[in-house]
Amino acid sequence: MLDGALGLAETSHPTKVNELHRCSALDLATMIRSGRVSSREAVDSHIAKVREVNPQLNAMVCNRFDDARAEADAADARRAQGTDGLGLLHGVPCTIKESFSVTGMPWSAGLVSRRDLRAGSDAVTVQRLRAAGAIVLGVTNTSELCMWMESVNRVYGRTTSAYDTGRTSGGSSGGEGAMVGSGASPFGLGSDIGGSIRMPAFFNGVFGHKPSGGLVPASGQYPQAMGSAALMLSTGPLTRSARDLMPLLGLLAGPDAGDPMCRSMHLGDPATVELSTITVHDIRDDKSLQRFPIETALLDAQEAAVQALARRGARIEKTSVPGLSDAFELWSAAMHSRNQVSFAALLGGDGAPMSTGAVLRQLPMSIVGRSDFTLPALGLALAELVPAILTARLQTMSARIEHLRGRIDALLGSRNVILFPSHPRVAPKHHAPLLRFADAGFTGVFNVLEVPVTQVPLGLDARALPVGVQVIGARGQDHVPIAVAIALEEALGGWVPPAAWS
Repeated sequence: MLDGALGLAETSHPTKVNELHRCSALDLATMIRSGRVSSREAVDSHIAKVREVNPQLNAMVCNRFDDARAEADAADARRAQGTDGLGLLHGVPCTIKESFSVTGMPWSAGLVSRRDLRAGSDAVTVQRLRAAGAIVLGVTNTSELCMWMESVNRVYGRTTSAYDTGRTSGGSSGGEGAMVGSGASPFGLGSDIGGSIRMPAFFNGVFGHKPSGGLVPASGQYPQAMGSAALMLSTGPLTRSARDLMPLLGLLAGPDAGDPMCRSMHLGDPATVELSTITVHDIRDDKSLQRFPIETALLDAQEAAVQALARRGARIEKTSVPGLSDAFELWSAAMHSRNQVSFAALLGGDGAPMSTGAVLRQLPMSIVGRSDFTLPALGLALAELVPAILTARLQTMSARIEHLRGRIDALLGSRNVILFPSHPRVAPKHHAPLLRFADAGFTGVFNVLEVPVTQVPLGLDARALPVGVQVIGARGQDHVPIAVAIALEEALGGWVPPAAWS
């Protein structure tokens, strides 16, 4: 049953409520398993937090609170029979990006033509979380068709950062970022084809992990990348704590018939990573990035991260990778050459693909708010034409991708990492990405290379806005950047709850 109203939640333990909003998912699971906290208390406390923050953040777009309470009661009854056989996440609440199918929930991906669609089953990753005992509170906002840096669409409206409602939560998993960053969800499920986990994690001060290409299936998402572009699309977690990342990744990973590009990969253990044996390549003031000025607060935060890792014995190397200057163009070229799905066709919904003329006619209507489509979505549909016109340039970019892949692979080896800015700026103000869309290359280029990347929060700047850094590892070595994220959380504190919601 859907519970649409967002009012006050019922709970008899207000002290516990405040504590639970700061706990990691695994800590909550441990407390529920031990009987210190009931699943119903954990669920009710997070429902209360959603009701507190969501009227301003607009992050959760549809809830299933009544069902979640019933599932929590069932989890507590099962716990009362003994702890043997309980799943890793038994009784722990969570949220899911709306572009994943969740039984009975909307599944529009922000597209007006899918507004009334309800999912008839769970995506395989949602199934895996539920099989481990997780309880879904609701689904969260995304950009239209999951292809923009802001989570805004004509179905649900705009989501804001958990730290400043005048700034973007990021896209396309912006609803997840805002829910986890505000304390309203212990962890969330997102997807990332160009930074859609990492930008929301960065802008909302939490951890996020983009897995190696092909590690986690994309089955049950809409839209779903086709062809080799599926290796650029990664499903992964957003969390309050770095220590939740690897256990969640272990639950999510593994082949599924619905995603032919997903493969079995050995998952390592972050506890086995000795920082004294790895090299940290610090890419920060690379001359090739001069046309993307990086805010001083972000450079300072990355320096703090480098120093923290050096104190733990890691070898630090200042490194330059000139090919990263073309990051956004490389990502755009890869999307065009690899993806077998037309964005303009997706905008057409169940009907015929939108023609160029139809897209052009919608543009002025969108500017004045009279179109079913957002301006970024229409712009992306038109942008599909550009690489097709510039065939020679596309071939040049393809060659540069392979050159960059070789350079990055050589730096990473099997157990090294790269530290690289997540974005040139802290969470931008609403609409600002329209003028700085190439900033998405800072994250998107690593989707092209199919390598794992962990987004790590590094505290707040002078304006109380989150700063952070990307930690990049070798493909198939997801545990290495996660181990570095754990070390940075221990040294620098990790997630800082927003003052407005503490």
